[in-house]
Amino acid sequence: MSSEKILEPVGQATAPANQTALRPGAPPEPAKPTPGGAAPGSAPGGSGGAGGSPTPPASGRRKLLLRLLIGGFAIGIAVWLVWHFLVGQWYEATDNAYVQGNVVEITPQVQGTVVSIGADDGDLVRSGDTLVKLDPSDTEVELAGAQAALAGSVRKVRGLYSNERGLHDSLEGSQAEVDARRTSLDKARADYERRRDLGRSGAISAEELAHAHDTLVSAQSAFVGAQSALANLQQQYQTSKALVDDTAVASHPDVETAAARLRAAYLENARATLVTPVTGYVAKRTVQLSQRVQPGTPLMAVVPLRQVWVDANFTEKQVSEMRIGQPVELRSDLYGGGVRYSGKVQALGVGTGSAFALLPAQNATGNWIKIVQRLPVRIEFTDPQQLEKHPLRIGLSMHASVDLHNRDGAMLAHQPPSEPLFSSDLYRRQLQLANALVDKVIHDNLPVTRATASVK
Repeated sequence: MSSEKILEPVGQATAPANQTALRPGAPPEPAKPTPGGAAPGSAPGGSGGAGGSPTPPASGRRKLLLRLLIGGFAIGIAVWLVWHFLVGQWYEATDNAYVQGNVVEITPQVQGTVVSIGADDGDLVRSGDTLVKLDPSDTEVELAGAQAALAGSVRKVRGLYSNERGLHDSLEGSQAEVDARRTSLDKARADYERRRDLGRSGAISAEELAHAHDTLVSAQSAFVGAQSALANLQQQYQTSKALVDDTAVASHPDVETAAARLRAAYLENARATLVTPVTGYVAKRTVQLSQRVQPGTPLMAVVPLRQVWVDANFTEKQVSEMRIGQPVELRSDLYGGGVRYSGKVQALGVGTGSAFALLPAQNATGNWIKIVQRLPVRIEFTDPQQLEKHPLRIGLSMHASVDLHNRDGAMLAHQPPSEPLFSSDLYRRQLQLANALVDKVIHDNLPVTRATASVK
């Protein structure tokens, strides 16, 4: 029975190929409609359905898709060429750009123990604000000793000037004494010579002549003694004058030496208080309370975010048409494409990144593989208000697009800077305060009548 076949009557249409043969006793299956709505038993491709239409061959559809693809590709190339010649060739852009800025390290100039910390990471500090204080006990003791030493030196120098004036007065008196002794000597000599002539004629006695001789000898001795005293006073006066000659009290070497020590002590004491030289935000704080620090130890950093710039790393071909001063449009990943910054090219790097790397490439050794080099381009912000409204941080990723329309600028700077790029006068003010203290100490230890004339 398994191999039996059911034979159809002669003259009846043959069943479709996909129709299953009926087994004896099985119910007949309902007829399935053919594609296109044709009645069962109709021939394939017949016109049994009123709305049927012939299906296009598959090769025609493939040709249509291919033509559409080629046409779209050609249109895309044409659009790109038009964009490149009208817009694209005038701009160079890169995502290899990052925010950079000054990181001002706060380091002590003297050793000491930290007793106060005035700011932490993220705090805003202004120029002159106190950041760290060291224990001032030792420096204050040294400062007091230096003040006392300067005061003592001023008084000693005053004594030198007084001694010089006293010797000058004594010298004048001694000179007058010499002149008087000379007069007495001349008188005694003249008296003796007259009496000697009289004694030869017997007009006077020998005893009177002897008294005249004794008077002459005494006058000669007094004159020689006055001359010797004058010579000693002149030597003392010259020695004293050499110590104070052509100087005032404030400019005397001993006073200047003591004043220099006082300035050093004052600066040591002032530098026990660490202040910020710039306005910015604190970062990288490592200092701790009671920490013993040495000169040069990094304690924290201050970052002036209003002075940031962008370092964009362009490839060699991109930099060929770049010039200093060309405008730049910047976008930050932090704020997205809705926030744009205006800038300009400040400088083109003098070397590639690999040339200044910690381990530069050694292309003369081993196998060589050409790698496209990148040149850092510094871009400065031209609108401070944009940074005020949307501040940036060090290290943020940026997108830079340089406008190449104006190519009249230079690729390298032709003039050196005419003024310092960054400066601070905090340390100069400390020296000015030290000089003011020196002047005060000198003034307080001078006579009232000479204080104004001597301190210059």
